[in-house]
Amino acid sequence: MQKFSFVVLIAFLLNTASLMAESPASINKSEKDQVREIVRHVLESNEKFVNGLPPEYFAHFIHGQKPMATMVTCADSRLHTHALDIHPDGDLFLVRNIGNQVSTAEGSIEYGIRHLHTPVLFIIGHSSCGAVEAAMSKPAHLEPSIWRELDTINVVGHKSDDPAEVKASVESNVNHQVSSALKKYATEVKAGHLTIIGGVYDFRNDYSQGSGRLVMINVNGETDPAEIRKNTK
Repeated sequence: MQKFSFVVLIAFLLNTASLMAESPASINKSEKDQVREIVRHVLESNEKFVNGLPPEYFAHFIHGQKPMATMVTCADSRLHTHALDIHPDGDLFLVRNIGNQVSTAEGSIEYGIRHLHTPVLFIIGHSSCGAVEAAMSKPAHLEPSIWRELDTINVVGHKSDDPAEVKASVESNVNHQVSSALKKYATEVKAGHLTIIGGVYDFRNDYSQGSGRLVMINVNGETDPAEIRKNTK
């Protein structure tokens, strides 16, 4: 019955003449109406994406992939690839998890590096990271499965309501994840086949470089800003 209802819902949405592009609002709406608008929003977004591209755009994706980088980011909805690559299709082998961690996505990362042979591994954290804040404050209500995925987040301080401490912890975690990756992929890095880069997507403007800026903070373990600029400009 549930499957039938879902099929009916999708059929209804596909035949809707006018679809709204704005993100769906949830105020004073039933759960069913919220689901309808969310699916409608996704379908229209996909429609605009498809209509904005020539049919041949997808041809070279059919028989495989050759991404230029493996990228590990936080699963947070405020961080998406359009902020890091305007046309990410085929560019990024993207791995997402809470806290942009290496250990909780080890197989996916290894596939990108050792089977797709991407020459760069990006590990991207972000401002106001909820996973980092949870690792700092250790709230009692979190489920065991979430706690297991917070095990390898490295933070400094415990004041999750202090922006300066959160920023420092976001950086600490990115550096820790880079360090973990450097140990695992030491052979590739030493041979010059892989560069591991840590960054922070800064939508809070914590670095005073403008909201939404990607700030590089670590290149193969080097964290000195002057050296990083020299190696990435």
